[in-house]
Amino acid sequence: MRNVATSTSIFAMMFAAQSPAFADDAAAYDDEEPIIVNGQKDGYTAITSSGLKTPTPLIDTPQTVSVVTREQLDDQALQDMGDILRYTPGVSIGQGEGHRDQITIRGQNTTADFFQDGIRDDVQYFRPLYNIERVEIHKGPNAMIFGRGGGGGAVNRVTKSPLLGESFGKVAASVDSFGSYNITGDVNFSAGNAAIRVNGLYEDFGNHRDFFGGRRFAISPSIGGNLGEKTSVVFSYEYVDDDRTVDRGIPSENGVPIVGFDNTFFGDPDANVTTLKAHILKLRVKHDFTDELSFNSTTSYADYDKLYQNIYPTGFNSAAGTVGLDGYSDTTDRQNFITQGNLLWTGDTGPIGHTLLLGYEYGQQDTSNARRDVFFAASADDQITFAFTDPLAIPAFSFPVFNRNRASDLKFVSLYVQDQIALGDHFDIVAGVRYDSFDISVNDIQNALQLQRTDNKFSPRFGLIYKPLENISIYASYAKSFLPRAVDQFLTLSVNTANLAPESFVNYEIGAKWDIKPNLALTASVFRLDRDNQAVLVNNQGDQVLSGSRTDGFELQLTGQVTDKLHINAGYSYLDGEVRDANSVAGNPRRLFQVPRHMASLWARYDFTDQFGAGFGVTHQSSQFARNDNAVRIPAYTRFDAAIFYDVSENLQLQLNVENLTDEDYFPAAHNNSNISTGEPINARLSIRAKF
Repeated sequence: MRNVATSTSIFAMMFAAQSPAFADDAAAYDDEEPIIVNGQKDGYTAITSSGLKTPTPLIDTPQTVSVVTREQLDDQALQDMGDILRYTPGVSIGQGEGHRDQITIRGQNTTADFFQDGIRDDVQYFRPLYNIERVEIHKGPNAMIFGRGGGGGAVNRVTKSPLLGESFGKVAASVDSFGSYNITGDVNFSAGNAAIRVNGLYEDFGNHRDFFGGRRFAISPSIGGNLGEKTSVVFSYEYVDDDRTVDRGIPSENGVPIVGFDNTFFGDPDANVTTLKAHILKLRVKHDFTDELSFNSTTSYADYDKLYQNIYPTGFNSAAGTVGLDGYSDTTDRQNFITQGNLLWTGDTGPIGHTLLLGYEYGQQDTSNARRDVFFAASADDQITFAFTDPLAIPAFSFPVFNRNRASDLKFVSLYVQDQIALGDHFDIVAGVRYDSFDISVNDIQNALQLQRTDNKFSPRFGLIYKPLENISIYASYAKSFLPRAVDQFLTLSVNTANLAPESFVNYEIGAKWDIKPNLALTASVFRLDRDNQAVLVNNQGDQVLSGSRTDGFELQLTGQVTDKLHINAGYSYLDGEVRDANSVAGNPRRLFQVPRHMASLWARYDFTDQFGAGFGVTHQSSQFARNDNAVRIPAYTRFDAAIFYDVSENLQLQLNVENLTDEDYFPAAHNNSNISTGEPINARLSIRAKF
């Protein structure tokens, strides 16, 4: 049967069914020779992903999966999730109110469909990339694999892990035109059947925006080892400390972003701040019962302490020379305990091959969230309009009282089964279903209410794959997901919504994949994604109507090594997203917000010699709307990037990246009609990397 992999080493498919492997190089080490591992890569090409929780090549995965490898992260000097997703077809970035990762995948906006090594990482913050081996973007509903949510897709970061048989150290530093700089380190020690790896980051923020600044520190040690020939263990810890300015961009006027104020800060430099302290612990264990039967588990405990406080624009009137402001202070304290396990069997029943997965997941998430509205003394209200100056002379304000104070207790239990069936050499069937029990209790302290809801849902997945040749696959798939009424941050459960069924997402997809050669892959897909039963606010009294959406789309991506000297990642997506509710007009429906109809990107690196290379990149987005009311349109833009690489020696490399070569004036993201981000002007980043 195809797609069967076994190992006796900690780094050879240790968690093939979970998502990450524990080696970040193309091969892991055992007593004899290197072994192919989950996530093996060559340049910009990833061979496998966690999309099936089994060691399945991407070509045999009936789903669109985009993977950004460590090599591409380094070549483009990518610093954050937003940088990565700008070069990913079918995905657009949101502003996230200036304090978090927020993305839209296939028309579905989310702040919580983020995972680390297959474990939910759903608090709102900016996720660093210093300890990441690759980033996987799984398109379409993914409840069968990742659980609730993931209606448009899910983003999984695969972390670096300790390597047996190697000892090394790597240090990198960079600085850009705005004075922003970062320093990273990566050290691995190996002795006998154990290894220790430590990754660290210090980063100082700066950009073109007035008053923007901050810093981030993170460290991630991990230790792993073989306990005999059949059992292996990895324990990891990560600490992230982030403190930065909250910047919610500029307002709009007459249906477009205002111009001429790209650097102007529409907030208060002292009040606009966000801080995060996160502690994330993980224990991963794998045991091989036989060559055909293995079990793996991951247990994680995470503690997040988050604050964001902001003054932000609500409107701008150039004729009157006035600006409007609002604001609030928000705190979140969350503890996640999640454990999951997978039993994987590979074998045959007569002429039919199987990769059978049985799994479970249990989680408990305790969240406390409070919000205080701003109070402007001059207006005796939480909003104010006053004379515009640059910088703003903001009237006196404070954050005196709570307008939201909630504590939620969430417990969920999941069971899932999936079989990958090989019918001869040309046909595969992937069929699975997940059962989720989602039980949430909310203590609404502000309104003296106790709210509770339990949802029990099945999430099926089905795929049919035809392989006319070993390196070509044609597939059709169906997948379904759901989102409970508490939605992704557990804040919206109310008297009005507690009795409503969860939202549902259904994806139909047809695609083809062609491994042109082992390290060059072409993928294409067409899909329809329907979202139903979405509750949308219609007034300030909390009244809601049920809405839905439909996204029809096409995606195309080419990644890998075209020649020995040329590496490429190119993609294009067409997304036609429409709101489907009683307010939509036949023949002229409202378009989904922050969903450009056309997105295209290209990044290529060419090595002229063994020492010298250059890179070129371009991203294009057509216009998009800031909100579903379609009142403000964000203009289309095209941005060009470039890079030069020079190896001084085998252990020392220099790199210069230049972003926005043509100094394009553009708006890369928005949060609403009055909070629109401005793009950085031309910016150069000089990096140096050393290893020992």
